[in-house]
Amino acid sequence: MTVLGTYLIKLIKTQGPITIANFMAEALSNPQHGYYMKKDPFGKEGDFTTAPEISQMFGEMIGLWQGVNWLNMGSPGKIHLIELGPGRGTLMQDALRAMKVIPGLLDAIELHLVEISPALRKIQAEKLKEYKRPTWHNKIGDVLEPSKGEPVLIIANEFFDALPVRQFQKTATGWHERLVCLDHQNNLTLQLAPAPSPEQIIPTALHRADEGSIAEVCTVGENICSEIAEYIRHYGGAALIMDYGYDAHSTGDTLQAVKNHKYVDILSEPGDVDLTTHVNFHRLKQIALSHETRLYGPTDQGKFLKSLGMEARSQTLLAKASEKQKQEILTAFHRLTDASEMGSLFRVMALSDRGLTDVMGFEQ
Repeated sequence: MTVLGTYLIKLIKTQGPITIANFMAEALSNPQHGYYMKKDPFGKEGDFTTAPEISQMFGEMIGLWQGVNWLNMGSPGKIHLIELGPGRGTLMQDALRAMKVIPGLLDAIELHLVEISPALRKIQAEKLKEYKRPTWHNKIGDVLEPSKGEPVLIIANEFFDALPVRQFQKTATGWHERLVCLDHQNNLTLQLAPAPSPEQIIPTALHRADEGSIAEVCTVGENICSEIAEYIRHYGGAALIMDYGYDAHSTGDTLQAVKNHKYVDILSEPGDVDLTTHVNFHRLKQIALSHETRLYGPTDQGKFLKSLGMEARSQTLLAKASEKQKQEILTAFHRLTDASEMGSLFRVMALSDRGLTDVMGFEQ
């Protein structure tokens, strides 16, 4: 058992079962032993690979998308560029390089990274030193509160999927929360809370779900989306959210654990494996619209990237590439855009203030 696993066992012995949301929060963000606090989990040597690590084209398209938004906002002299969960800083490095082609944009940017991992902050600082000195924050509110009155451009790629969720299972007596507890051998296991939870916690569309159905609720993600939408409504800007998920309320257990690019049991090695869930884009869309922002998508990642000109960019890179590089470029383009790969599994949604028009990448 991992060090964090031993701690959780002691915690449950003392305080009783914990929610899956609390388990995820400890497993990923525990200050000493949380997964993201200890190491660089990305790439071939890590546990998983994100889109920015597959190809520079991904970050370049995102940078140009936000750059065009800045132009359409009237090129304000100061704008806060914020990335949530920036990983190694690869996406932002590629985005800023692309933004250099837009006169005045880099000078207008104040760069903010919402990142809790000390290890990743060091890598990000090294990656971005050629372009901008970032300011780091532990949560989005720490950026938005002091920035009031000034517009923002926000990027959230594979951020919402790592936020803690609560799970509820439908039984004959109602929706019971799934909890992490101990079995007779003091191993971590799952059980249902003895009493049902209030039904209003569950999306109305799922109230008539079959017995045995599992509903996931990500209150943390909903609150972050609400913060972003409310800020953009008042002070202007745009936010781009990219993640794997679903477009309509749905039941199902989407919590998964990954180590060394393979799926493992979610309770097997807390603190040493990545934990994610599928993002409920329908719920994020409802929240954004409730704050009277403009809403775009969700749409397929493949369609979005192609509409921004990623195919043309790949051709430009191919023209100057070696044979080995050509194969890498073609493979990356296929992986990011094809429906059989990340092209349709990953969803893209954007929101903006109501004064911003001509937002690219979405069918109107």
